[in-house]
Amino acid sequence: MDAEISTDDVHELVESDEDVRIVDIRPESQFDGGHIPGSENIPFHALPQRVSELEDAERVVTVCPLGKSSVQAARLIDSYEGIPENTRVESMAGGLNDWEHDLESAEGAESDAPF
Repeated sequence: MDAEISTDDVHELVESDEDVRIVDIRPESQFDGGHIPGSENIPFHALPQRVSELEDAERVVTVCPLGKSSVQAARLIDSYEGIPENTRVESMAGGLNDWEHDLESAEGAESDAPF
């Protein structure tokens, strides 16, 4: 894992259409209720089986409710042998609890509730 990244920095990445994969590790039902626009859902329990989906990523940011489990997820992704050494893997500090920007729901509408 390279580092933690602030919620504001993640928001800037999203707004600038930066080439980044934002991986929300919450259960699907929570993800559907509200998530960072453009993020993808790979629940933490499924990450070991699905980490290969991230092999082509240049930058990965993991997201969870409080920013604790996402650190573990980032470490898991970074340790996977299929992830190139130059891939930047970060965890969003503070998690969705600190996210002060709009969220997208499964229907595409904006939401306030990430949990």
